[in-house]
Amino acid sequence: MTGPLPRRLICRNMGDDYTPQEVSKLQAAGEIQLIDVREHHEHEAGRIAGDRLIVLSDLSAEAHTIDQGRPVVFYCRSGARSAMATQAFSEAGFDAHNMAGGLLAWDVAGLPLEPDGGYVDVG
Repeated sequence: MTGPLPRRLICRNMGDDYTPQEVSKLQAAGEIQLIDVREHHEHEAGRIAGDRLIVLSDLSAEAHTIDQGRPVVFYCRSGARSAMATQAFSEAGFDAHNMAGGLLAWDVAGLPLEPDGGYVDVG
C-alpha cells in the first residue's frame, strides 16, 4: 500500500460512527450514554432529549463521571468536535462512538429536537 492511509485504517481503534437514526434507536432503548460536547448556548438552542451536556473543554475533567462499562456516543453540531472526543475516549479504553454528521444530520433526518421549536445553532 502506498500513499497516505485511508481514514478507516487510521481510526481503526475508534468505535464505528453511528448514523443519527442508529443513535435514536440506541438512545430510545437505553443502550448508550449520549453526550453533547457543544457549548452551553448551542445546547440550549436545540438538543437530543435525554442527552448529557459536557462541553468539550470540560470533558477530561468529567471523564470519571462517564460509565466506562457502557457504550458512549458523542455528538456536536457537525461531528468534528465529537470525533475528537470519540478518539480520546477510545484510546482511554471506552467503547466510544461518534454520531456522524452531528446535530445537523439529526435535524436533516427529521428527528426530534428538544425543546419544542429547538434548532441547530449555526453560530
